[in-house]
Amino acid sequence: MNELYNVTSSPHVRSKMSTNKVMLCVIIALLPATIFGIFNFGPRALAVIVITIASCLVSEYLFNVITHRKQSVGDLSCIVTGLLLALNLSSTIPLWIPVIGGVFAIVVVKMVFGGLGQNFMNPALGARCFLLLSFTGPMTSFATVPLDTTTSATPLSYLSDGGLYSNTMAMFTGRISGTIGETCVWAILIGAIFLIAMGIIDLRIPGTYIITFAIFIILFGGHLTSGDLVTFVVQELCGGGLMLGAFFMATDYVTSPITPKGKIIYGIICGCLLGIFRLFGASAEGCSYSIIFANMLVPLIERFTVPKPFGKGGEK
Repeated sequence: MNELYNVTSSPHVRSKMSTNKVMLCVIIALLPATIFGIFNFGPRALAVIVITIASCLVSEYLFNVITHRKQSVGDLSCIVTGLLLALNLSSTIPLWIPVIGGVFAIVVVKMVFGGLGQNFMNPALGARCFLLLSFTGPMTSFATVPLDTTTSATPLSYLSDGGLYSNTMAMFTGRISGTIGETCVWAILIGAIFLIAMGIIDLRIPGTYIITFAIFIILFGGHLTSGDLVTFVVQELCGGGLMLGAFFMATDYVTSPITPKGKIIYGIICGCLLGIFRLFGASAEGCSYSIIFANMLVPLIERFTVPKPFGKGGEK
C-alpha cells in the first residue's frame, strides 16, 4: 500500500501560530489602550502596570521552581494576565494590592488548576473580582481627568442613577474617570481590529456580547429619567469595561467555547448577565462578573454544541 493513514489522539487541529506568538499579538493589541492609560493617568498608572506584570511573572516562575514543573514563563501568558489585570485597576490603588492580585491570578486561578489550558476562569478577571470583594474602597476609587489628586465617580455611576453623563464624546475618547485601560474606546478598538486581522479572534463572541447587551438595555432600560434612549445605550456601551472585556477577556481561548454555535450562545449569556448586573444590580459595573459566570457555563455550552461525528446520530 502506497498510502498509509496515521491514527493519532486528539487534538487534530493544527496551527502555525504558537502560544507565545498568540500572546505576543495580544500584548501588541493592548499597547494602544496601555499607552493611552499611562498618558491619561500619569506615571502612577505605569507603576501599577509594571508591578502587576512583575508579580505575575515572578509568581509563575517561583511556582514552577517550587513544584518542579517545566518553566512556562516563556509562553508570555503570565505577562498577558498581568497586563490585563493592571488595565482593570485604578491608577490610584495602593501598590501592594496589584501584587496580591498578581499572585492570586497566577497561583490560585491558573497554576493550581494545572497551568495554561487548565484554568476554568480568566485569571485576570478572577483576580479582579477577588480584589473587588477584598478591597472594595481602593478598587472603586478613581482619579479625575484631567488628572489631579482627587477621586471621582465613573460615568456609569450617573447612568445607574437613571441620568446621562454630560459628555458622550469624552467617554469614547477616554477623557473620563475609570480603570487604566477601560476608558479609551478607540484605543481598544484599534487593538481589537489588529487581533481580528491576525486571525487571533473573530467577531462571534464580542459581537454577540455587545449586541445582546445593547438590545437588553433598549428593552429594560426603563429607569432612564432624563435624556434620550439612544444616547443612554451609546454611553452604556462606551462606559466601564465592556469593550475591553468583550474583545480581550471574553475571547480567552481557554475559558471560552471553541464551537461556532457555542461562541454565539456564550456571547448572548455574557450580554444578558451584564445587562442584569448593570440595570438591576447594586453596582454600576458588572462586566467581570458576567464573563466569569459565563466561563463556568462553557463546559455545559460545549456539551450541547459540539458537532456530531460524520455518520453518527443522523437520520436513518
